[in-house]
Amino acid sequence: MRQIVFFLAFLAFGLAAQAQDPARHGRILLKEYCASCHAIGKTGKSRHVGAPPFRTLGRSFDLDQFARVLERGISSGHPDMPEFKFNEEDALAVRAYLRTIQQ
Repeated sequence: MRQIVFFLAFLAFGLAAQAQDPARHGRILLKEYCASCHAIGKTGKSRHVGAPPFRTLGRSFDLDQFARVLERGISSGHPDMPEFKFNEEDALAVRAYLRTIQQ
């Protein structure tokens, strides 16, 4: 029983910390959903030849508007890219992270 209480407290602490750091949460989302094709860090090449590194998205997109695009659902004409749709909190977290890596 004591171990379960400790685990639940640890889990709650982790979720609270994640909520306090949107950029960290955004990185986690991008790593899960996008890193198989896109470079999501400050350096490195995208794994998919046609996938732009996310550190350059600010050159092509207004990141404030990009969060809204993520909420509405983003799709590409590229057949390898699935359609994504984020809730408001996740879209803002992704935007917060993207701002930390722009070049």
